[in-house]
Amino acid sequence: MKRKADEDLTEKPSKKKSLEQVNGDGSTQLRSGLLQQAEDYQKQYSSSEPYKHGVIQSLVEPQLLRKVRAEIQENLSFTPKETDIYKIHQSGDLANLDGLDDSSLKLLPSLLTLRNVLYSPDFRFFLSTVTSSGPLSGKKTDMAINVYTTGCHLLCHDDVIGSRRVSYILYLTDPDKPWQPEWGGALRLYPTTIHKDQEGKEIKVPSPDHSVSISPDFNQLSFFAVQPGESYHDVEEVFAQPSGAKADGDETRMRMAISGWYHIPQEGEEGYVEGLEESLAERSSLQQLQSSSDRFETPSHIMRSYASSTCIVSDHTVSSGPTVKPPIEEAPLSEADLDFLLKYIAPVYLTPDTLDSVLETFGDECSICLEKFLSPKFSDALKTDIVKQEAQVLPLRTSEIESTTPWRVARPPYKHRFLYQQLSDSRSDTNSENLPLRQLLTELLPSEAFRKWLQLATGLSLSSHNLTTRRFRRGKDYTLATGYTKEESQLELIMAVTPTPGWIDTEDTADDIVDVSKTPDHVAETAAKERPPAEARSSEAPGVGGYIAYMAGDDAADKNDEEKSNDGVEVPLDMSTGAHAPKPSTEKRANKKPDPAVYKADDEEEDNGVLFSMPPSWNTLGLVLRDQGVMRFVKYVSQEAKGDRWDILGEFGVIPGIEETSAVDEPDTQQDNESKNGDETSETEIESSDEDSE
Repeated sequence: MKRKADEDLTEKPSKKKSLEQVNGDGSTQLRSGLLQQAEDYQKQYSSSEPYKHGVIQSLVEPQLLRKVRAEIQENLSFTPKETDIYKIHQSGDLANLDGLDDSSLKLLPSLLTLRNVLYSPDFRFFLSTVTSSGPLSGKKTDMAINVYTTGCHLLCHDDVIGSRRVSYILYLTDPDKPWQPEWGGALRLYPTTIHKDQEGKEIKVPSPDHSVSISPDFNQLSFFAVQPGESYHDVEEVFAQPSGAKADGDETRMRMAISGWYHIPQEGEEGYVEGLEESLAERSSLQQLQSSSDRFETPSHIMRSYASSTCIVSDHTVSSGPTVKPPIEEAPLSEADLDFLLKYIAPVYLTPDTLDSVLETFGDECSICLEKFLSPKFSDALKTDIVKQEAQVLPLRTSEIESTTPWRVARPPYKHRFLYQQLSDSRSDTNSENLPLRQLLTELLPSEAFRKWLQLATGLSLSSHNLTTRRFRRGKDYTLATGYTKEESQLELIMAVTPTPGWIDTEDTADDIVDVSKTPDHVAETAAKERPPAEARSSEAPGVGGYIAYMAGDDAADKNDEEKSNDGVEVPLDMSTGAHAPKPSTEKRANKKPDPAVYKADDEEEDNGVLFSMPPSWNTLGLVLRDQGVMRFVKYVSQEAKGDRWDILGEFGVIPGIEETSAVDEPDTQQDNESKNGDETSETEIESSDEDSE
């Protein structure tokens, strides 16, 4: 299979063949007798679960499909592409075959024949009869070739976009080496359950577990009618060969398929209804908006106010109005606070010099990573706890997990899937409450002392918190990109506690690791050595995912949510190798107030939309000030990972305006502060404008 093409076969040359010139009936290439079996397939389709779908074995003459496969491998190029929702190799749109010149068409005669077979009047009528979907367009063809190699996957979605009426996949896997189910790559269908909202309206919510798995066998067609809120499916990861297994060729695990859609009739075709396409587009968009606010989503998002409604930024408290943040040298952490925090946090992070360094870097970057954050004693106990938990075999089904363990499963799967525990979880027994992982969630992170520490480290004033312990199982779990919609900025915390190694390319990131025990005054700075440029690191390096990423919002995606749900947010190909691991700046800058609109990405990658990323790691604290529109996701954790991804996610409400003016009635000081804030606003607008243009 070619990776790079010498020429782009999808370009439209000056000399073209019209659809009429190349589009024959093609139905003679279908398996003999297939069209006469429509009634039998219709019965199977109507009774199928979890929603109506069909599978046709031996769709076309095998020799035709063998030729198609050979033409694809010899003449087409594939582009590796990765987003939050998939990792695949894509070809161009095969609908453009009609735009090729004679010399290009001669390279793909069998592929062109197959396209004509699939969109022939006879087969469209057959498929329309089986699915009871109504007439299907022969004018609007929509198909592409996707290749899944080791690690490739497509996460849960429903295919609902615009005028799509029927989805299909025709498999072109190796006919001489039949695909084995244990290789992965199956099409998996998800059942839904019906819930009623407060108004009594029935809403279908997909299960976190699939109920049907269809192996990608050569010359097999899988299809289903696109059904908003119901036709949820994914493509299972293609698994690597087990370590030590005898390799039998690079193509053994290559899942090749032609996938596409049949659309509603277009103008001039039989069955065309004026305005129907626009109506369907509006309905699919509305469906996405309704799904995004589904109250049946878990985990629940509950911001808990701190015990006191006052804002504590020093030894003094105020019940309302702005206040002055005192210099760190005044040590606003009381002796009791320090005694409590020392049970969990490394002492170096509680010293004024270190807090000053952290505050300066966070003020410049609006994000920071702190290595070896937890104290050695607590960290060792925590690792023992997590390693022991991970060694215990979990049940496969969600119902069993939730009935026999302290974990719950996040849902719906078109947004996320992972195991979680929250403060409100009443199912934890006394023994689990005393475990270090649970203590982080229930004792350290929601405490008033840690709130004070966060305020000193970030210069922000915090009003509330939402905390969730998360476990991302390899080969199963992820979160898809969602934007932050509130106008007020939010401080987010990632306490990374993944005990297993091998998540990133250690050769690329070794120079970026900071030993805080040796450099307490420069805890936020990296070593002087530069990493190799991203271009020099291979995009083919094996990546196992699991990283958390914050990315600039895409205006187009925001305006068209239904497309975003299927196409996802594109990410750099080297994200999983650690090439985009956080790299705090080594440049010393004057301290300034953090501004939620200013993020600093790695200088090498300013134009890729990545604002901040953090691979799975042990005992690392990440802090990010998240602004409206910024998207966040955790990349699917590959089966090839050496373990599960563990973290605690914290979201903290920020009280706006606390740092902007002084509560002390000194006109000169207030005027200076207003002038300073005005300068910073101008800088923010410029930087934000630059980001928008990117």
